[in-house]
Amino acid sequence: MIWRRIGENLKKQHWATIGVELVIVVLGVFIGMQASNWNQERATDQQSEAFTARLKADLREEDWAYQFLIAYNREVLANANRAVNALEGKATLSDEALLVSAYRATQYKQRARRRSTYDELISTGAIGLIREQTLRDTAMRLYNAPMFDNLVREGMQSRYRGAFRMSLSNGTQRALGKHCGDHNIRTGDYSAIHGILDYPCSTGLAEQDITQSAKALRTNPNIVPYLRLRIADLETRLVDMTGNNRDIMEHLRAIAAKKP
Repeated sequence: MIWRRIGENLKKQHWATIGVELVIVVLGVFIGMQASNWNQERATDQQSEAFTARLKADLREEDWAYQFLIAYNREVLANANRAVNALEGKATLSDEALLVSAYRATQYKQRARRRSTYDELISTGAIGLIREQTLRDTAMRLYNAPMFDNLVREGMQSRYRGAFRMSLSNGTQRALGKHCGDHNIRTGDYSAIHGILDYPCSTGLAEQDITQSAKALRTNPNIVPYLRLRIADLETRLVDMTGNNRDIMEHLRAIAAKKP
């Protein structure tokens, strides 16, 4: 409609009118583009807020898992040290206490990571929607850190774990797992992360079984060397978590401290 009027005014050489109508056209196009840009910016802002909230929720759970793994592996390490000291004659443990500590030194934890938001952001190329640089960098470093995979791999493939499992009967191992194994706790419960593994227990085994099992450990030439290696691996991973990657831990702590 407006273009027809402009054409008619051109024929009649109504230049002032043509100028006004062209200004109207340009303004209309400009306003339309601005409105489209504003709508797009608003949609992007809403996406950014949604993804940021989701990522923070994921990292709050990751903070709990980080603290849990530190506490858990410290308890595994404490038991490994008790067992090796007893086997090397540096400390005295009853046969049953030796069995318990030696069993607990074999333990490791494998848990599903909460990383769906991060993976979606990376796979869609939308990581830039996370505008808080510290939040973005923390997520990128956390989800690409090899220390968690190393913890699981070294625990699962531990030669000490293999030697221990081959030294004792399956019935003895089942009794140790039943009576002295990990306590289950609710994800997010910080108050319960200590004492999951390191708590007083009785194996429920007959005295003869305890004596024979402890003897099997004391006389196996591989147990002490492999236990020393297990201790070294655990100490390395704990340094990774609390020293080499301390900034990740501290950033997670700060994110978890800010409640949604």
